[in-house]
Amino acid sequence: MALPPQLKAIQHYLRTAQEHEKRDPVVAYYCRLYAMQTGMKLDSKTPECRKFLVKLMDQLETMKKDLSDNESITQEVVGNAHLENYALKMFLYADNEDRAGQFHKNMVKSFYTSSLLLDVISVFGELSEENIQHRKYARWKATYIHNCLKNGETPQPGPIAMDEDGEADDFGGEGFSGLGPFHGASFRGGSFRDPSVQSHEDQSLGPGPAPGIGFTPGPGLGPSAPPTTNYNNIHIPPGAHAPANTPAELPPPTGGVHLTPEDFTKAQKYCKYAGSAMQYEDVGTAIQNLQKALKLLTTGKE
Repeated sequence: MALPPQLKAIQHYLRTAQEHEKRDPVVAYYCRLYAMQTGMKLDSKTPECRKFLVKLMDQLETMKKDLSDNESITQEVVGNAHLENYALKMFLYADNEDRAGQFHKNMVKSFYTSSLLLDVISVFGELSEENIQHRKYARWKATYIHNCLKNGETPQPGPIAMDEDGEADDFGGEGFSGLGPFHGASFRGGSFRDPSVQSHEDQSLGPGPAPGIGFTPGPGLGPSAPPTTNYNNIHIPPGAHAPANTPAELPPPTGGVHLTPEDFTKAQKYCKYAGSAMQYEDVGTAIQNLQKALKLLTTGKE
């Protein structure tokens, strides 16, 4: 079923869902959920839009049943952590490639997809200021580098001043067709793995009608380690790329600490984040979140 023109704004989220169908069904599920919620706000009254959205709802219900034993679907805190960790890893990969002056389709795609996934995280509630900044920078960088490559220019690596409209998405319906076929690696098990041969799924992500609910699957990311520094005025949350041996600087437990129900909820959230990070073998992030939980429980303060 083709995507109605009124719902064009959700096409990239559906495309991302299709790309992650087998690679990471949790990411695919939440991308479709975000697309459905956004589509309902755009147009849920015209017959073609209503029919499309109902079919998308049915697809979400089927996915939810198939993933009923996955905590990232049944528990929002775990799902939030899963999606955020995935988006930040993708962002950090692209940022590292950018700083190294390695400009290619995978990196542009990673910056842009990470910005889309940070949009998707809003299904769990309001975005943190850090994630808002990540999203703005990633989307702007993707647009900037994409346009440079398209015009035969060499992009300036690393942090540079953003334009006033840094949040703008210059890709529009074009997607990444201006860069030609996209041949990438996949993101599985928390690490980036470069395939030895080109997948038969690798193809252009250019414009065109969407077959069914979603888009032609595309590949993922390229291999690299995350960067170790922040860029100007954009704060990377603590633990996003912290070394595994970061020492805990926690005061000893004190008596009489009064913890509110909200404190316990926050501590539980940090523990869930740590658990999700360990699924990706991201020791630094796991340690940081466990330290936050311990500090909150021992001092009553974050």
